[in-house]
Amino acid sequence: MTSETFAPGLPPPILDIEASGFGLGSYPIEVGVIMPDGRSWCSLVKPEPAWQHWDPNAAAIHHISRDQLQQHGRGPIEVARALNEWLHGMVVYSDAWAHDYTWLNKLYDAADSVPSFRLDNLRALLTDNEANRWHDLKLSVAKRANLTRHRASSDARLLQMTLVAMRERHHAAA
Repeated sequence: MTSETFAPGLPPPILDIEASGFGLGSYPIEVGVIMPDGRSWCSLVKPEPAWQHWDPNAAAIHHISRDQLQQHGRGPIEVARALNEWLHGMVVYSDAWAHDYTWLNKLYDAADSVPSFRLDNLRALLTDNEANRWHDLKLSVAKRANLTRHRASSDARLLQMTLVAMRERHHAAA
């Protein structure tokens, strides 16, 4: 999929990143993607030695510990390779583009690699009216789908489901 427009019945791929916190020094700790066909991929990221920032408030939200990252995380090279294989040539969307773009760059810098895909802001797919309704619809979709886990793959799936629901409402009203 190289088109930047949303095709009914074929939602765009979505990427979400959980991080060690916000701001200077934060880094990716989990990356998740959901594909147009519903397949998903997710991985914890083993921090590089220089990645020391850790915000306990962020950890309380995503429930990922540093020990889990050390024990189960994949290195940046492995994660970057997997993302490039899954997303090659695609435009991939994120709802927190400014943060996710920075964390993705940190990951790829550590892997001495470049993405084979382009990350874009999910907002680019929404009209102003849809953007105004986004938050409430996302809460409704999450409640119906019983998606309570705040993790990268779950968040990516929720974003894609919300976009599909938004488009279904738009087409039903047309």
